[in-house]
Amino acid sequence: MNAMVIERYGKSPMRMVEMPIPEIGENEVLAEIHAASINPVDFKIRDGKVKLLLKYKMPLILGNDFSGVVVKVGAKVTRFNVGDEIYGRPRKEKMGTFAEYIAVHEEDIALKPKNLSFEEAASIPLVGLTSFQALHDILQIQKGHKILIHAGSGGVGTFAIQLAKLMGATVVTTASSKGIDLVKSLGADEVINYKSTKFEEKLKNYDAVFDTLGGETLEKSFSVLKKGGKIVSVSGLPNARFAKEYGSGFFKTMLFSAASYKLTMLEKKYNVQYTFLFMKPSGDQLRIISNYIESGKIKPIIDKVFSFKDAQKAMEYSELGRAKGKIILKIR
Repeated sequence: MNAMVIERYGKSPMRMVEMPIPEIGENEVLAEIHAASINPVDFKIRDGKVKLLLKYKMPLILGNDFSGVVVKVGAKVTRFNVGDEIYGRPRKEKMGTFAEYIAVHEEDIALKPKNLSFEEAASIPLVGLTSFQALHDILQIQKGHKILIHAGSGGVGTFAIQLAKLMGATVVTTASSKGIDLVKSLGADEVINYKSTKFEEKLKNYDAVFDTLGGETLEKSFSVLKKGGKIVSVSGLPNARFAKEYGSGFFKTMLFSAASYKLTMLEKKYNVQYTFLFMKPSGDQLRIISNYIESGKIKPIIDKVFSFKDAQKAMEYSELGRAKGKIILKIR
């Protein structure tokens, strides 16, 4: 099969190589991949920024979510049959969706929403699961809650706004002037142009913040929350609490504790809870998301579709940070 790989960590470009079609385990299916999506985690993995959490052997096939068709099932697979149209986010050790085939555990996939094309379906798993786990599992958004969602016109933001509105929240988001119309169309109650307005000076007493940017944006977001509020980030630093839950061991826990010291101090200063989210694959949660999509409550937002051979161009475009919605690779 053809696959897009990196040979080492760093900024070196991906290249197309011939790889063996993966063997499947008894609880896995072999999926023929029709489309995959580009996510910021792909270039973080490429650059070696998550080596403390994940170790991979080279050459490494990148790619973290996909849609496709089941072409083979393992002996103990009960949920899927050959010919099923599926989508999913493979578990971290099974990553590699920039390829023509993938072996994926049946618990990590769901039937593709019937009303979506393969390209549209491939845009959903990573951002959908990230948003669901942030808003439902961690922030526990309730009707009437006020939430700030950063980078509303990005891949995660476009999904998170729709989900937060579905859960009954008042949603404020940050965007550039080019993204304002899009995020308003998705249901944002208020949009702050981050280039002209300082959100931390305008917003107060919020129940929750969903951060996708990290750095100074994350640090400034603590002041937006009311006492007892919650902030979740997919781009901030893991803290000691995360390390313990992840089973990172004593040394890494101490390392994360030291690295996230400033965030821990902000937690105490504002009397709020900070959580670093490292999203988990879940076919069960994807089935919930499929219901939202099939009933028209959430729609995919796609910025651009690239051909498989142009995967490197797609990655470079993603790194510019200008996409409104998702960037898709059409593989078949």
